[in-house]
Amino acid sequence: MDFSAPVALFGKPNVLTPEDAFVGALNMCFQLMFIWSVEKLRIDLVSYECEAEGFVEELLDRTSVFEKIILRPKIVVRNCTVKTVRRALVLAEKFSLVAQSIEAELIIEPQITC
Repeated sequence: MDFSAPVALFGKPNVLTPEDAFVGALNMCFQLMFIWSVEKLRIDLVSYECEAEGFVEELLDRTSVFEKIILRPKIVVRNCTVKTVRRALVLAEKFSLVAQSIEAELIIEPQITC
């Protein structure tokens, strides 16, 4: 797997960057904790897919940080309420090591189909 700095920092185009991997790690950890919480709450999960988008803030000293990361999970369940699925999302964030380790604002924008 090839990695490179972002193109803006003289990296190669169309190659995974450390920033991509960071956002991906958060997305993956959150997904695994969501699946764990669904099992604990006995939710009949039909499907789960999630897009993740990170927003970088350029600081005055020419450094940069992630200011926010948005996860947009699309969740399909059977025989369950939206309230219970939202509880699973709260648990997923609470128990996600990566989510709990970041300073960036984490925004979850779920699309839930029951």
